[in-house]
Amino acid sequence: MGYYNLEFPEGSKFLVTGSAGFIGSNLVETLLNLGYQVRGLDNFSTGKKENVEQFIINPNYEFIEGDIRDFETCMKACDGVDYVLHQAAWGSVPRSIEMPLIYEEINIKGTLNMMEAARQNRVKKFVYASSSSVYGDEPNLPKKEGKEGNLLSPYALTKMVNEEYGKQFTKLYGLDTYGLRYFNVFGRRQDPNGVYAAVIPKFIKQLLNDEQPTINGDGKQSRDFTFIENVIEANLKACKANSDAAGQAYNIAYGGREFLIDIYTHLLNALGKDIQPIFGPDRKGDIKHSNADISKAKEMLGYDPEWNFARGIEAAIDWYKKNLGSLAGVR
Repeated sequence: MGYYNLEFPEGSKFLVTGSAGFIGSNLVETLLNLGYQVRGLDNFSTGKKENVEQFIINPNYEFIEGDIRDFETCMKACDGVDYVLHQAAWGSVPRSIEMPLIYEEINIKGTLNMMEAARQNRVKKFVYASSSSVYGDEPNLPKKEGKEGNLLSPYALTKMVNEEYGKQFTKLYGLDTYGLRYFNVFGRRQDPNGVYAAVIPKFIKQLLNDEQPTINGDGKQSRDFTFIENVIEANLKACKANSDAAGQAYNIAYGGREFLIDIYTHLLNALGKDIQPIFGPDRKGDIKHSNADISKAKEMLGYDPEWNFARGIEAAIDWYKKNLGSLAGVR
């Protein structure tokens, strides 16, 4: 893997917020496997208890059940921590359009609380999840940092505000912040349930259950689907990055482009199914095409993703085949 040769000082302690979520739990697992001390923070508003239960017996793991909207909780979580991997947030563009107030509270105020707590506790690096949604209606491909368009959702706005706060905390207070603009992350433990579930786990679950999936739009929209291992690499390499790279945001993707209808056909073939999809309306706030220029992350962070879509989707399918029955709400 692109991160197993990374070494942090002995006794290094990591805080992973949103540690019961999809990305957060994968980061916790990796850091514990590498032998580091990890503290998790989550309030289970979207994260799953089953994602963290497996770590409880590890002597290097500590868990705080708490909310990033509470500053004292953030201070407690950052106490004695060297590196913060801030993943806690509410996702989903459509849900943010329906519930803008809670996105302001969690994604903006919560992130500001975490940055300030990290500053006061003299954390070495603060790495946080941003999103490709900050590119808004910018039509040009590939998406390149510094060429953003008009934002299309409250969710995208919260991530752009996070990036602006990241710049300020680096410039004004000397806190090394690194924003990671994730592009459509997928992989093990991503929740396939609910109306706001991501498309790949949702399709896999429905096809395995012989249900007819709905594709929003005509299926000709494209995304830079990014396997979870690449995101883990980016987080850890940001923790090792030079301070010259701080106060900025970086595209984190593979740098490819997959069309939704092609992914659906791939899943049909891989799962041995013959089920025609339903084509529904476009989702509000969605962009049509997404593809990342990852040259800045390569140059400044040493990011060098090893998992292309074809390799990642095979690993994801294999995981869901083995684990689908144990996920809540799945037959």
